[in-house]
Amino acid sequence: MPSGCPTSKMDNAERPSGTRYLPHWSPWSTKAFHCYAVFGANKEREVEYIALSRDTTESDLKQRREIRSGTAFYIDQCAVRAATKGRILVLEGLEKAERNVLPVLNNLLENREMQLEDGRFLMSAERYDKLLQEHSKDELDAWKIVRVSEDFRVIALGLPVPKYTGNPLDPPLRSRFQARDIYYLPFKDQLQILYSAGSNVPTERISQLLSFATTLCSQESASLGLPDFPADNLTAAIGILNAFPKMSSQRVIERLYPYSVLLGKEGRTAVQDALKRFELSDSGKHSDSLTIMNVEPVQNFENPQAAVTLRSGDKNILVEMASGTRPLSLHSRLSTFIRTSTHEQLLAEMMQSHMVKDMCLIGGKGCGKSVIAKEFADILGYEVEPVMLYQDMTARDLLQQRYTLPNGDTAWRQSPLVTAALEGKLVILDGIHRVNPGTLSILQRLIHDRELTLYDGTRLLRGDRYQFLKKELQISDAELQERSIFPIHPSFRIVALAEPPVIGSSTQQWLGPELLTMFLYHVVKPSSRKEEIQIMKGMVPNVPKEAVEQLLTLTHKLRDTKDTNTQSLASSLSTRQLLRICRRLSQYPDESLYHAVNKACLSRFLPSLARSTLLKYLVDSGMEETSEELERMENSDYSCEIKSGILRLGSVTVPVFNTDEQMKVPDILFYENPQHMRVMEDMLKDFLLGEHLLLVGNQGVGKNNKIVDQFLHLLNRPREYLQLHRDTTVQSLTLQPSVKDGIIVYEDSPLVKAVKKGHILVIDEADKAPTNVTCILKTLVESGEMILSDGRRLVANPLERKGRDNVIPIHPDFRMIVLANRPGFPFLGNDFFGALGDIFSCHAVDNPLPQSELAMLRQYGPNVPDAVLQKLVAAFGELRTMADQGIITYPYSTREVVNIVKHLQKFPNEGLANVVRNVFDFDSYNQEMREILINSLHKHGIPIGAKPTNVQLAKELPLPDVSFVGHWTITQTGNARRKLLCPTETHQINIKGPVYISVQGFALERTESRSLSFTEEMAHWRIPLSEVNIVCDIIVSSDTSGDSTVHVATCNPVTLYFMKTQEDKGYYVELYDIFPRTVGSVWQPSVTVAPLGHPLSGQVILHEEQSNVILLLDTSTGALHRVLLSEEDTKPTRKSSWWGSKEAQKYKMCRDFSHKNWLVFFKENGNSLSVLDVLEGTAHSISLPINLASVFLVAEDRWLLIENKSNKKFLLTTPVHVEAENNGVCQLHALEEEAVSTGFGVTAGLEPSNPHVISSDQLPPENLSAAIGQKINSPNRILSDENNYASIIVGFPDLLSPSEVYSWKRRSSLGSHGTPAGDQFFQPGRSKFGNIKKGCASLVAANQMVRGVPAVDVPFKDIYPKDTVPPNSTAFLEVTDLNAKKLKYIPVPRAVSVSPYTSWLSKITDTDILLAAHGNSGVVTVDMGGSVRLWETGLESIQRSLLEWRNMIGQDDGRPVQVKCYICRTD
Repeated sequence: MPSGCPTSKMDNAERPSGTRYLPHWSPWSTKAFHCYAVFGANKEREVEYIALSRDTTESDLKQRREIRSGTAFYIDQCAVRAATKGRILVLEGLEKAERNVLPVLNNLLENREMQLEDGRFLMSAERYDKLLQEHSKDELDAWKIVRVSEDFRVIALGLPVPKYTGNPLDPPLRSRFQARDIYYLPFKDQLQILYSAGSNVPTERISQLLSFATTLCSQESASLGLPDFPADNLTAAIGILNAFPKMSSQRVIERLYPYSVLLGKEGRTAVQDALKRFELSDSGKHSDSLTIMNVEPVQNFENPQAAVTLRSGDKNILVEMASGTRPLSLHSRLSTFIRTSTHEQLLAEMMQSHMVKDMCLIGGKGCGKSVIAKEFADILGYEVEPVMLYQDMTARDLLQQRYTLPNGDTAWRQSPLVTAALEGKLVILDGIHRVNPGTLSILQRLIHDRELTLYDGTRLLRGDRYQFLKKELQISDAELQERSIFPIHPSFRIVALAEPPVIGSSTQQWLGPELLTMFLYHVVKPSSRKEEIQIMKGMVPNVPKEAVEQLLTLTHKLRDTKDTNTQSLASSLSTRQLLRICRRLSQYPDESLYHAVNKACLSRFLPSLARSTLLKYLVDSGMEETSEELERMENSDYSCEIKSGILRLGSVTVPVFNTDEQMKVPDILFYENPQHMRVMEDMLKDFLLGEHLLLVGNQGVGKNNKIVDQFLHLLNRPREYLQLHRDTTVQSLTLQPSVKDGIIVYEDSPLVKAVKKGHILVIDEADKAPTNVTCILKTLVESGEMILSDGRRLVANPLERKGRDNVIPIHPDFRMIVLANRPGFPFLGNDFFGALGDIFSCHAVDNPLPQSELAMLRQYGPNVPDAVLQKLVAAFGELRTMADQGIITYPYSTREVVNIVKHLQKFPNEGLANVVRNVFDFDSYNQEMREILINSLHKHGIPIGAKPTNVQLAKELPLPDVSFVGHWTITQTGNARRKLLCPTETHQINIKGPVYISVQGFALERTESRSLSFTEEMAHWRIPLSEVNIVCDIIVSSDTSGDSTVHVATCNPVTLYFMKTQEDKGYYVELYDIFPRTVGSVWQPSVTVAPLGHPLSGQVILHEEQSNVILLLDTSTGALHRVLLSEEDTKPTRKSSWWGSKEAQKYKMCRDFSHKNWLVFFKENGNSLSVLDVLEGTAHSISLPINLASVFLVAEDRWLLIENKSNKKFLLTTPVHVEAENNGVCQLHALEEEAVSTGFGVTAGLEPSNPHVISSDQLPPENLSAAIGQKINSPNRILSDENNYASIIVGFPDLLSPSEVYSWKRRSSLGSHGTPAGDQFFQPGRSKFGNIKKGCASLVAANQMVRGVPAVDVPFKDIYPKDTVPPNSTAFLEVTDLNAKKLKYIPVPRAVSVSPYTSWLSKITDTDILLAAHGNSGVVTVDMGGSVRLWETGLESIQRSLLEWRNMIGQDDGRPVQVKCYICRTD
C-alpha cells in the first residue's frame, strides 16, 4: 500500500511475507495515483508516498532531526526509507516543489548514492556488494555505509508546465526520468464506469454528459482559454442525478464547472454553446425549486447518518447522508440567520452535494457564506471547525505544527483540520482564494481518497480501509493506533469558502483545473431586493421602513451596473454592512442615511470619479444631504462631560467603566475641536452597538495618539496596543516566542491579553501588515472564534467551550479598534479596508476643518499671532487639496502644523519662513515639488525665501502746502428761505415677488501679495468673468463679526459677485432673466450695489441706472424682490441708443447710509429726490426747486445738492429718516463759494469745485489738526475734485456760519494731459460721455484720500529715475496722506483681459479700475478683467504690517549657528 512520509511505526513492525496492500481508489481520485497504486499492488511492492508542495524542504525528503531527552537524532524520511528497503518512492506534485529542492535526489537517482545528515552514506547495491567481498559487514557498518536496494524505484507524478501553472522541471532532474503521459480513460471505459454509478440515469443522458466533458478537455477548448473540465467528478454528478433523476443537467454541470464566475464573456458563450450542442442546456426552462422538508437521524446505524427529505418540484425524495454527532435541527438555531427562498434552495442543493463530495461556496464579501455554512452544519448536527486560510500559510500550518515540550524535546501538534477529520466535524476552510494553490494541493489525497500522511509519521485512513487493514493484519485498534494509524471519521466533511476569481488576473484567478477536481461548487448569489428587505426586517425589526427602501434601492443600482468603479462601491455595501447600517438606524433613527452610506464606503478617500459616481447614485436614490441636516450638525453640541459616573459625549451617554488596571488607561494632552468630537461621538454609537471599529485616515490626523486615546480615556477603558509592520506574521500576531532556561516558550500577545481580560485592543498601522496576515482577525470578529498558533482556541460562545481543552473564553467586554492609513499612494500599504473593511464599523478620520484646526492651533500656540495661524491653516489646507487631486504626493497633516505652532510658541523670535522648513526641507531636492510648495506658501503669505530688506513700497512725493482758499457760506435772506421750502410726501412702497434665483459658488483662489517682497498690495484674486463681462460697481460691507464682504456688479450680462475677503469661496447670482443682454448694444445697463445692515445683513439693493429698476436680493437664499417707489416705476422705460445726439438721462443711487437701511435716488437733471426706507417699507418723495446734477449725503440729515449746468451748491436739511415732521417740508439752503481776500480789495479766484467724493463723516480732531497745521476741533468734511488733491471744509455741514475751505492744489487738473496715443474715441478717460464714475475714496481714520488715476496723470519724472522704465500699468492709486503731507502713486497691474465693448467701458470709469474703501486704512480695487486686489494705504497700518512681515521672516541674519561651550573651574 502507499505508505506515508515520514515513516510510521508500522515500518519497523514485522509484516507477513508476501502481504500486499492494494489501495482502494475512489472514482474521483486522480488517474495517476491509481496507476502507481495498481502497479505497486501487482508487483507486491511497498510504496513510499510524499505529496510535494512549495513548503517541501530537503529534510522532508532525506532526514528530519528530532530531540529526545535533550539529545538530537535523525529519523529517515521517505526517500531514504524507500532506497534502503527497496520500496517504490512516489513523488506527487513535481511541479509544485521549489526548483532547488528536488535536485537533492539527483545523485540518488543517477548513482544510487546520498550523504545523510547523521553521517551515514547510501551506496549503490553493486558497489556495496563489491566492498562486502573485501570487508566485513561490521566494518561497513562502522564506516556508516548503507546499501541501497536494487529494487528501489522512483515514480514522479506531475502536471506539464507550461499549460498548467507551476515550476518547470530542472533539466538535470528531468534527464534522470523516463516520461509517460497518463491521459484520460478511453471514452468507452469512462462511460462504463458512469453507467455502473447511475442505474437510475438514462444512458443517453450519461453519454451527453461525458461528451460535454470530453469536449471541454479537448485541445480546441484549451485554445479558447477554457480550463480542463474535471471529468473525474462526473461520478459524483451521476450520483446526484441517480437520486434526483429529474434534476437539470445544466445545474449539475455548474457545480462541477462554475463557468459563470470562472470565465469571461467569450468563455461563457463557448460553454453555453456546448451545452446546447449536447442538449444539456435548460433553454430558459424554469428549474424545479428544491426545499428541505424534513431531517431525521437514521436509527441502528454504526456511523451517524441522517435521512433528509428534499422536495423537488411536487415530489418528495428521501436520501441518506452522513451527519454530525450533535442533534439534528431543521430550523435554525442561529439568531444571526434569516432564511430566504434563495437560502432554502442553496441549503437543499448543498444537501445533494454533501451526499457525494466536499463542496465550496463562492460568493462576494459579506454575502453570508459563513453563516450559510454554519446553518448547514446545524441542520445535520455537525460541530463546526473554522480554519482561516491566509496567503503565507504553509502545509505544516494546515496539517501539523512542530513545538517544544517543557523538557526541551520536540513534538508535533495536530492542526484543527486533522482533529476534525478524526472526530467527524465539518471543517470550514475560509478563504481558499487566498492560500497558495501549491499549499492547498497537500489536501488532495485527503479530499479525493480520505487518506493523509502527517509529518510525524501518523497515517489517517478512510474508515473502510482502516477496517480492511485491521482485519487483514488481525490486530486491534489499540495496536494500530500505537503504530500511529488512525481512521478518518466517516462523517468528516469539508466546506470551503472563497470569493469569486478575478477574471483575467494572473494572481487572483485562483480557480484552476487542479482545484476544480477537489470540490463541488455552489455560487452564493447576492440576495434579491425583496429577500434583503426580509433579512433586514428579520434581523432588525424596528428599523425605519423608508430607510431600508432607500438603502436597498441604492445598493441594487450599484450592483446592477457593469462599470467597474461602481461595482467596487457595491462591494462596500455588502449584506453584512447593510445590516450594520440598519442596526445603527434602529438605535439612532435621526441618523442621516446619507452620512451612513458615505461612512460605509469611506467616500472621503475614494478617487474623485468613484466619489462623484456615489454622489450621483445617492441623489438618484433619494438620499441627499439636506440643509436641515447640515444645520443640525453644525448646531449640535459636541462637547463632553462626566457627571456622577456618566459620560456624555455629544448626544450619547454611557456609564464610565470601572477598572482595576488604571495604568493601562491612556491619559494624553487633548484639545477639543468639533470635528474630532464628532468622530468620537460616532465611534461611541457603534461601540455601544457592540461593533469593532476601524479608523482610516491620512497620517498625522490624530487617529491613535489623540482620538482613540482620548476616547478610551473618557470611557476609562484599559488598552492593549499592537503595532503591525511588514514582517508581522500570523504567529507574532497571536503569540510572542521567547527563550527561558533554554526552552522556547510562547507568551500571550497583546491580542490574547485583551481577549482574556476584556481590554480594548488597539491595532495600529494595520495597513502595513500583509492582508493575508490580518485576515485571521475575520474569524475573531465575525465568528467569535480563533485558533492560536500554539493550539489554544479563543471562543466567545459559552456553549462551544464545553468539553474542549485549551479553550480561552473571549471576555464580553473585549473590543478591537483598528487603525489604518488610507489605501493608495503614498502610504504604500495594503488595502486593509478593501480586504476586511466590511467586518468593522468604519470611520474616516480627516484633517480638521479650517475652523476646527484653527481653534486647536490657538490652544497649542496661545502666543502665536492669529494671522500666522490663519496663514498656516490656509496653506496646509491647499496642500492637502493638491494631494487629493494628485498634484503632489505627500498629504501634509495636522501633525506638521501642530509641530510648527509648538515651535513658534517655544521660540517666538524665529521667523515663520524659517520654521516651516522643518516640514518642507524633505522636498528641497525635488525641484518640481519645491516650486509647487513655494508657490503655495507664497500664495498664503508665508514669505519663505524673502529677506527683511525686500520692501518695495511706492515712492513718497511731498504734498503741496495747504492753502486757505475761501469760505462756503449759507445764504440766510428771508425771501430766499421762503422760496426754498421743499414739500415731502410719504407712501408705502410696492414690493413684488419673490422669485428665487440660484446662488452659485466658485473657488476663490486668494493669493497673498507679500510673499517675496512687502508692498501696499495685500492680496488678490480673480472672479470668473466672461470675455464680454463689464465690471460696473464695487463696494465693501462689514457684518457684526467684523468680516468684510466685497460686492462686485457686472453687466453684459448683469451678475452680482460677492465674497468674504478671508475665505476661499465666492458666490455669484446671474440676473440674465431680469436684465437681458441685447444684441447690438442698443441698451447698455449699469448696475450699482448697496449692501444693507443689521437686521437686514446679507441683503443688497441693486439699482439699474437707465431703467431705474430697484431690486432687493437676499444673497443667502436667492430670494429676489422688485421694489417700486411710485406708479411710474411700473411703466416700461424706453431704452435709448448710445449713439443718439442727446445723452440719455440716468437715475442715480446714493448709498452712503445703506448700512442703516435707507437710500436716496434721483434722476439726473430731475427736480425730486426719493428716499427709500427698506426696514420700514416706506418711500419719501422730496420736491425740489432745482434740477439736480449730483447729490452727496454728507450727514444723515444734511445733503449737499449740486444744480445741473450751473454747478451751484445747495444744502438740504432734512429730519432724520425724513419722518413726517415739520409739516413734511425740508429746507434748502443756497451755498455761496467766496474767495479769500488778499488785501487792497482784491480777492483770489475761487474756482467753483465739482466734487467727485465728499466724506459722510468728519476727520477726527487729531487728523484735522495735523492736516491744516493748527490745533482745531470742529465739524468738517473732506472732499476731492479734479483741481485739488484734497480739500477740507471746516465747520461744514453742521455750522451755519461760513465754513473755511483748505485745499492742496494740483499743478494741473486731472485729465488736462490728454489721453495716450491712439484713437480717442476708443480710449477710456475721454470726456465726451461725462458722468462717469470717479474712482475715489476718503479714509477719514487714516486721513487719506485715495483715487484711481490713469497713467497720463502720473508724474513719472518725479517718481522714477531717468533710465528706469515705468511699470506697464493703465491705472495708479493716488494716495494723498494729509497726516504725513505725502503723495504717492501705487501702480495697479494691468488687467488680464478687457471687454471689447470699449464705448460701454468708457461710460463707467475713466481708468480700467473701480475702487471702494476697505476698512479704515485701505481700499479694494477691481479691474476690467475681474482681478480684485486689497490695498493697505494707512501709514500706521503699513508700519504695523511691515513689522509683522519681518517677524515672519525672522531675525536670522544668515550666519551659521554657533554653539559656545564654557568650562567652569571649581577649586
